Amino acid sequence: MIYGLKKIVKYTLGKDIAGRYLSVYPDDTFLVSYPRSGNTWTRFLVANLLHPDQPATFDNIESLVPDTEAQSNRTLKRVPRPRFIKSHEYFDHRYRRVIYIVRDPRDVALSYYDFDRKYGHIPDGYGLERFVDDFVNGRLTSVDWGTWGENVASWVYTRGQSKDFLLLRYEDMIADTGSQLARLAVFLGVDSSRERLENATERSSLQRMQRLEKVSEDKWVSTRNRRKDIPFVRTGRAGAWQAALPLPCIAAIEAAWRPIMIQLGYVLTVADGSGAAQNRTAVQKEGLISHPMQASST
Repeated sequence: MIYGLKKIVKYTLGKDIAGRYLSVYPDDTFLVSYPRSGNTWTRFLVANLLHPDQPATFDNIESLVPDTEAQSNRTLKRVPRPRFIKSHEYFDHRYRRVIYIVRDPRDVALSYYDFDRKYGHIPDGYGLERFVDDFVNGRLTSVDWGTWGENVASWVYTRGQSKDFLLLRYEDMIADTGSQLARLAVFLGVDSSRERLENATERSSLQRMQRLEKVSEDKWVSTRNRRKDIPFVRTGRAGAWQAALPLPCIAAIEAAWRPIMIQLGYVLTVADGSGAAQNRTAVQKEGLISHPMQASST
């Protein structure tokens, strides 16, 4: 009873966090990912594609592509429709049009480790292997969004074949931003001219976002009152885990999510119980899995 009254009061005052209780409209488009998978970069790309005359910054990103975990339901209801909204939620049937960003969980673990230290969720002395064990077993503060594997699979396996679902791999976006941004523009139904794509790419570059973070770190909701020695926008690299992640950590992540990692095209490096590091080719020849990138490319 008291909990319910508190929720009503917060909602009335606009002090609630929308989260999973977000009011959803049929013309909404969602940018969804597990945390630390490139969602903020994609927000900038989408914002700069949709608003070429209004360059995205950390001062206006919450109005251009608002975050369900940073804004109240009341605030989000005021956003002009059609809305483009960021979310980390696992599968929600109400989200009809979804852009899902997936990133190699071995890199996600490294990025999340720095993020949790920045936010004070863990102390600096917290061992990386201990953190990865928490990451794999769902003991992080993001437990309500599931583990990486649960979050990714909840979307890929339910919506992977839908025309209203676009899967973007962070690694592909890094390797060939132009072609992936073109896919994104087509999905959004906006001009995909070379000039517009190049403009959005330039305005969403790592260097520009790092500069903008410095300017707005005391004002933006996601960096305000957080450590300044650990940046929110990190290196923007793919494959850093190969040099920075200890072998036991790699083994734990690959063992936990081997099937979905293989399906998404992530090359495994640690042998499974059969002695094989990866059996993707054999499995695909047998037709037991399909690559969701092929299913969702439009």
